[in-house]
Amino acid sequence: MNTKKIIRWTFVLAITILVVYYLYPEQKLAHNIKIDSLIVYKSKRELMAYSKGQLVKTYKISLGRNPMGDKAFEGDKKTPEGVYFINAKNPNSVCYKNLGISYPNKQDIEVSKNLGKPPGGNIKIHGLTNGVGFIGKFQRWFDWTAGCIALTDQEVEELYNTVEIGTKIEIKP
Repeated sequence: MNTKKIIRWTFVLAITILVVYYLYPEQKLAHNIKIDSLIVYKSKRELMAYSKGQLVKTYKISLGRNPMGDKAFEGDKKTPEGVYFINAKNPNSVCYKNLGISYPNKQDIEVSKNLGKPPGGNIKIHGLTNGVGFIGKFQRWFDWTAGCIALTDQEVEELYNTVEIGTKIEIKP
């Protein structure tokens, strides 16, 4: 086989794999499920959703552009670590819907104060920036947020409909 054929078949195989990855359907939450707690494992890039103590779904996520370590101040591009709560739901954000996370807490404020910097805020679980939802699962390949937790638009829709304000979220390293 000559080099051109090998390159052509490699290209076709790569495109086929990307299309299958993009189109392969993922597990959906069962109807009438209410998520009552969330756990994020930053190092694994996973958000785990629980209902009545049972794991019902694991989501692959993207994080802040500087994902290692705990958020210390506004602009550090880190995703916070600790125990928080879902404190808002916004259907009209710059990204496809979002769930607000109660960052900063008292400890976060103290850390940033000791650094002489503001703690920041506006940490969310959100979808893709409006208008680029077609990127879908490919967003998982990069840590691209300013400190938020990103999912596909369909995944955020699912959480948005099953998570209530006040739901506990624990973000671990």
